[in-house]
Amino acid sequence: MLGTTLSLAVALVLAAAAPQSPGKYLLLDARTVAHTENARLAVGTVEKDPRNPLFVEDQPWEVRFDNLYGNVLYDKEDGRYKIWYSPFIVDRSAKGMTLEKRARRYAPPKDREMGLCYATSRDGLTWEKPALGLARYKGSTENNIVLRGPHGTGIFKDLHEPDPKRRFKALFQGLAVRFSSDGLHWCPPSQCEGVSVAGDTHNNAFWAPTLGQYVGMTRTWGERGRQVARIESRDFVHWTEAKVVLEGLDKDQQTYAMPTFFYGGVYLGLVAIHEQSTDRVWTELAWSADTKEWHRVDAGTPLIPCAKEKLAYDYGCVYACAYPIFLEDEIRLYYGGSDWLHTSWRNGALCLARLRPDGFAGYEQATNAKPAMITTAPVPYNGQAIQVTTDVPEGGSLKVTILDADGNERSAARAITETVTDGALVLDRKLEENPIRLQFELDQAKLYSFTLAGRDG
Repeated sequence: MLGTTLSLAVALVLAAAAPQSPGKYLLLDARTVAHTENARLAVGTVEKDPRNPLFVEDQPWEVRFDNLYGNVLYDKEDGRYKIWYSPFIVDRSAKGMTLEKRARRYAPPKDREMGLCYATSRDGLTWEKPALGLARYKGSTENNIVLRGPHGTGIFKDLHEPDPKRRFKALFQGLAVRFSSDGLHWCPPSQCEGVSVAGDTHNNAFWAPTLGQYVGMTRTWGERGRQVARIESRDFVHWTEAKVVLEGLDKDQQTYAMPTFFYGGVYLGLVAIHEQSTDRVWTELAWSADTKEWHRVDAGTPLIPCAKEKLAYDYGCVYACAYPIFLEDEIRLYYGGSDWLHTSWRNGALCLARLRPDGFAGYEQATNAKPAMITTAPVPYNGQAIQVTTDVPEGGSLKVTILDADGNERSAARAITETVTDGALVLDRKLEENPIRLQFELDQAKLYSFTLAGRDG
């Protein structure tokens, strides 16, 4: 029988509340996990691309990338990666400055101005900045500026939208919105009715599939400094007043921005943490079932850390772009990196960090004294193949036991002794139970997810 766990009734409610995407369960979602022993949830390990930085401030109008505020997508219709990013096109540049020169105080000019720029790529690694002919800069439109003026712009392609003229949507400081058919030619701005916050951050919005409405993430201020605030809308014009959904653990580490997306039946947030004492920024991870109540994963531990070497391309700041790109063999996390401190003289760049599939966070042993045990809440089961995604180094193992809803053993799987992505379990007997629980025993392994994938046999 199962030991100290949630009651069966509560566990069933939690399991039913967890939306499927389809059949995938991320272990970072606490609704999926009923009981653990000697286990800790740890953020995944990113690998920064050796070709970083992917592009830098190499155009006359790219004076200072600052936080980049990048928005990335792979557009299947065009077969191209696209990014919208927001440099300051009127500012003071740090290009060529030594560390000694950066010791003097940085102050932005009074006529400081941000622009919205655009670049494309066939492979997501080599980027082109096309001459768009849309915005004038120093007498010429031979540049990749889409718009002059808007600050902190978040852009996404809305596949839920039936009107092609509103397929691309933008949310920016003000708060205000714009619509476009191609992401380049935008209608005049409209103020977000019902919202009063300034939104001086990387504002971003998305269609929340479990809520049937749009959700926007912006920023306000409180006793602990910067706070992530949430707004919602049915039509992307009329919005609810902003409500705080996440803030720092203290005033030193403040939540600057949080690009948010839906994956694996859960909402994930890439939280920019601005540490006041060091004036550096890194990216952490949070999750939510409903975009309203957020839970930080391994708070204080970066998902995308800053470099340790001074003046490295991302020593000072790491601001995650919206949104990750999910490929078959990896997750691409694009981000804006800065080589020096947030409020100082700094140069910026587009950078890339990679995660293994489902690798945002996973369970591992809290200590080496004994294996980690993770038991799930009951999940609906109709004979599907059961797959797991795990890292298992040489000498390690993952053992899986299938239990019924009451915790009685019904089947056991052949031990997994190597790293797999969506690796199918080989069971010693056929299952007929519904629902089931999965009990995982980890020895020097890290477990990220399991999937119920179609019908078995």
